[in-house]
Amino acid sequence: MTGERVVRRLAAVLAADVVGYSRLMGRDENGTLTRLKAHRTERLEPMLARHGGRLVKLTGDGALVEFSSAVDALGAAIEFQEAMTEANKVQPKDTAIVFRVGLHLGDLIVDGDDLYGDGVNVAARLEAEAPPGGIVISGNMHDAVAGRLNANFDDLGALSLKNIERPVQAFGVRWEPSDWKVLASPAAATSNSAASLAAEAPLALPNKPSIAVLPFQNMSGDPEQEYFADGMVEDIITGLSRIKWLFVIARNSTFTYKGKPIDVKQVGRDLGVRYVLEGSVRKLGNRVRITSQLIDATNAAHVWAERYERALNDVFVLQDELTMSVVGAIEPSLRQAEIERARRKRPDSLDAYDLYLRALPDAFSGMPELSAKALPLLERAIAIDPDYAIAHAAIALCHHSRYQRAGWREEDKLAALRHARIAIAAADDATALGAAAFVVGSEDRDYDTAFNAFNRALASSPSSFVALSFGSMIYGWAGDYATAVEYGERAIRLSPFDAALHLPYNGLAYAHYFAGEFEEAALAASRSAQANPRFGPPWVVRVAALAVLGREDEAQASARRLYELLPNFTVTRLMASDFSSLEHRAMLAKGLRRAGVPE
Repeated sequence: MTGERVVRRLAAVLAADVVGYSRLMGRDENGTLTRLKAHRTERLEPMLARHGGRLVKLTGDGALVEFSSAVDALGAAIEFQEAMTEANKVQPKDTAIVFRVGLHLGDLIVDGDDLYGDGVNVAARLEAEAPPGGIVISGNMHDAVAGRLNANFDDLGALSLKNIERPVQAFGVRWEPSDWKVLASPAAATSNSAASLAAEAPLALPNKPSIAVLPFQNMSGDPEQEYFADGMVEDIITGLSRIKWLFVIARNSTFTYKGKPIDVKQVGRDLGVRYVLEGSVRKLGNRVRITSQLIDATNAAHVWAERYERALNDVFVLQDELTMSVVGAIEPSLRQAEIERARRKRPDSLDAYDLYLRALPDAFSGMPELSAKALPLLERAIAIDPDYAIAHAAIALCHHSRYQRAGWREEDKLAALRHARIAIAAADDATALGAAAFVVGSEDRDYDTAFNAFNRALASSPSSFVALSFGSMIYGWAGDYATAVEYGERAIRLSPFDAALHLPYNGLAYAHYFAGEFEEAALAASRSAQANPRFGPPWVVRVAALAVLGREDEAQASARRLYELLPNFTVTRLMASDFSSLEHRAMLAKGLRRAGVPE
């Protein structure tokens, strides 16, 4: 796999193994194999079919199974163990086949049909900790399933597992057999109101991404945390409602599920949404832990999951901070999920929104050759919907990158400004406003229009990664270094794993350089380059900053990388670019000349 992109996904992994398999084989090899195969056919495979499990591999006396839903994974494990208990009632004790099961929710490496990585290893090691006929789950699994199934959990503490470097929080699972004779699947545990709704025709999905935020579970037994959890959910709903491209279900509808067992697929059908956000709150001394996960309700697949832990000092400040973090992380995760969905659609069925989604990664890449790929899709989008503001903003970005990094053609600059101003006039979406503001600020130095658009964007969606990232660059170029640094750091804090993380780091690099903070500028430029190795602008700052700091060898090595990315770059071209003030450009030119960049 060297040189290839490693494919990962978040999933629940079930590892099962037969207790005393060598002993059983030693006593009756043929009989043991016959019974084991019968259990796989009659109990394991039907259980996988009911709960959407995928058999990854058989491991002699065991199995490795992947589930997209943690709830389905644990429900399947309990059902399987109950089925085995029933089967063994008519089997002599010394020949009965008994399984141990371990479950973990984690990040997996995907290679064809096989799975690898720490997530698989943890599940396998937890299985070895389970009692015969029992189940042990990780802390991640526990956070995802607690309160959603008829089961109880015994805290086993942080276990030291073989070949796992860190201790792993583990829980033993207990259940009443009578509960699981009734519940053929977790879906049977839904409330009467949900069941009656299911009998009706399901609601059609809206024509834009749709989400329901369910009440977070209070895992503390502390009523004060109930108010905290409810308040945080309300704030998350409000924050998501400000994202104009999202359809968000109102609080009054989602809170009808409070305190009830949840089947995410059923919630999606009941409320007519594609995505569901659920979570939990647990008080730990003077700290509080929030877990949240975003699930595609059409197939119960995990889109995103995160855990936050903070000191419980000022509840309201903490609530605001966590809300911003969750909303900021959800937006790019949802956007990426929507991009993948659009890519799976047939080319002849694409509407303007689908075309925009397909173009989005290339349009925001800052790479001229990728922008050229995005433009035909975006032109088709505005042909279908001429007032589609976000498509106009994306077109503006494409022409901007072509102008700045592929030829300095005046027609690209004029097209960038024309589409950016159309977007600003028509947009009420933070992403469109932020992208378009960046173009008018950088190409025309029309800072009044740019700042007004940034203000509108952040009033609409204070957690907009795009508006904060582009704002960081424009405010820095305009000389407001404090705001530039604030915006860049907020963007990184809100979405630390964003695919476009090179943008806020680039903003920080320029702001620090123009403020005379050269060490900070070089560091931010390095991080921008690490986030997107093919993005040229941060290398301009890195070369200049290292040269001013007297680190000439590093500056010259960075200059060679700058030439690779921007082969036509010269000091004269920088001075003619007009992206910032003449004083700022002269500061950069001084450092670039020290590094030997051609005039």
